Amino acid sequence: MRDAYHEELDAIGDSLVEMARLVGSALGRATTALLDADLALAESVIAADVKVNELHHELENRAIDLLARQQPVATDLRIVVTSLRMSSDLERCGDLARHVAKVARMRYPDTAVPRDLHSTVLEMGQLAQRLVAKAGLVIATKDVDKALEMEQDDDAIDTLHRELLSHLIDERWHHGIETAVDITLVGRYYERFADHAVSVAKRVVYLVTGEHVAEFVAATEAAEAVEAGAAE
Repeated sequence: MRDAYHEELDAIGDSLVEMARLVGSALGRATTALLDADLALAESVIAADVKVNELHHELENRAIDLLARQQPVATDLRIVVTSLRMSSDLERCGDLARHVAKVARMRYPDTAVPRDLHSTVLEMGQLAQRLVAKAGLVIATKDVDKALEMEQDDDAIDTLHRELLSHLIDERWHHGIETAVDITLVGRYYERFADHAVSVAKRVVYLVTGEHVAEFVAATEAAEAVEAGAAE
């Protein structure tokens, strides 16, 4: 019975890794659809979000079933509850990828992104995709150090987001209000996607250590200070 129980816990982790893979792929394809005005690709991203939602619901049902049948405590309870929250973050990533694809579909046969902003949007998409791939790796490996790196990784997305918005208030902007709205939305979708990926990594830190990131970092720094003082 205990072996079956732990297999179910492992299956929850596997589902989270698969969700991370799917939403990363979705965002990459949505970015291509957006920049290339590829209607078929945009439609495929929108349709494929159903699979992410199904995984999210399956994981929820499995977790609730485990809570009801096994009444886990301590670390196991933390795994189940934290996994539910990570699943919600990843489901939201899927929604945001779908939103990017919907912008591409709405502006077809034109592209929603002016040529002079293509490189910035492409880089935002690539960085966000790498972030969620790293989040998937963190889930699989429970690597706290990699999880802690992700907040710094996210700074690059925030910088690009500010750069994107700066174009909209530049007096040389000549692409019109409709395009400005599209760029504002798209930039926000990428920025929020990255935030949810970072949130997943933070939840892994809590899952492994039992402490939230700020608490864990403070405790680690205090311990290092004590060790440094003792060495002196």
